[in-house]
Amino acid sequence: MYLISRKVFTIIATLVSLAFSIESSFALTGVNPTGVNVRSHGVTTVFLTFQGTAGQTSSEGFWCGEITVPANTVTNTNPCVPGTLFGFLPKKLNLARNSGTRGASNLTDIMTIPSSVSRRAYQDAKAGKKSSFFYVRKFSGVGGDQYVAVTCRMAGGGARVPLALTNVDLVFRDEEGDKPVTLIVQNTLSPSVGATISYNGSGRLKGRWEVVEPGDEEPTANDLLTEASLPIEQRGLQRRYRLLERFNVFLPPTGRAFIPGPKVTKIPTRVKGPYKLLFRVEATYDKEGNSNTTTGVTQSGGVAGFTMPVLRYYVAADADVRDALANSKGRGRVALLSPLNNVVLRKGQPVRFSWKPTANTKLYFLEIKSNNKPVLSAILKDNKTHYIAPPWLTKESGESIRWRVISKSGDGKVVASSPWRNLSFTQ
Repeated sequence: MYLISRKVFTIIATLVSLAFSIESSFALTGVNPTGVNVRSHGVTTVFLTFQGTAGQTSSEGFWCGEITVPANTVTNTNPCVPGTLFGFLPKKLNLARNSGTRGASNLTDIMTIPSSVSRRAYQDAKAGKKSSFFYVRKFSGVGGDQYVAVTCRMAGGGARVPLALTNVDLVFRDEEGDKPVTLIVQNTLSPSVGATISYNGSGRLKGRWEVVEPGDEEPTANDLLTEASLPIEQRGLQRRYRLLERFNVFLPPTGRAFIPGPKVTKIPTRVKGPYKLLFRVEATYDKEGNSNTTTGVTQSGGVAGFTMPVLRYYVAADADVRDALANSKGRGRVALLSPLNNVVLRKGQPVRFSWKPTANTKLYFLEIKSNNKPVLSAILKDNKTHYIAPPWLTKESGESIRWRVISKSGDGKVVASSPWRNLSFTQ
């Protein structure tokens, strides 16, 4: 029998511990689903679960036309065949998050394929190459890098493609057409509301219309994601607001639909101030895109690679609305929307300045003064008709400010201007 000294025993224990840590750093086991149908023309969004990612950090994702190993194979070398790289996942589309329930350690990845990638894949297929391509995710740990790939099979974007939203526009509809922002007279009915959506796949779209009322806490970017875009353990944590109406519609594989909003009698207009209508989409069962998390199947119908837009409206007294409308019809006038004249806001509260678009305008100049001295100015392009002031404005500008908007042409000449409006602050 051999005796092992304390020093030798410590070295052996350290080596065993290191071996276990290295083994855990290579815990990546695969991805689900392993292959999906994607749209050959346009954007596609798919919910993916990379399994066994303990000790791993996801560093990048990319697409390539060919790989050196079968899909869903964990490899220590980049499997993308040189010369077949289609593009990298843009940072703004990266919604990957760590996820895990009941001991599982995964990465939830919302794969959004840009149109440029699908176009490149289509061109290769048209030239006689394979009609499928691959999404590869790279993971890094103390033991080195690991890669795993998902097969993307090109299809037409219809019923066999995962149900995903690719664009959402919320609008008020009245006799003047669609509007992103509107003024409503206090205690009157608002115009009708709806959502024009573009999507891939087919299936049930379920959700609800909610409203953020004056004084409510503002929704975060996480609150504005669709439920299916979140890891399963985070889906019950989104902030809820006043429920107006629910919707449950079947989307045929046509790629475009209009979702009617809540009845106008349910849209609140009793209290003056700014409101936001929210289009909240719930996760539904989708055979083409549901993902196995190793502890259960996650429903992914209604996934989206972006936050849902909000529809703003402002409730004001009749005289204020008439004044704004009169300004909008006058020549040489920029029609201001909010804040209304002589409104009093709390210090520290975000201030959102907005106005109506003006014809023949290339730039808007927002001017803000306090005690007749400039405190803030902003220059915005013609497609921007609002500006959210930095937090210091209400804290450092005294008890009141004056503001106006000037529109200018491409050569810098003044096209129109608004009258000055007053805005006060209180503690």
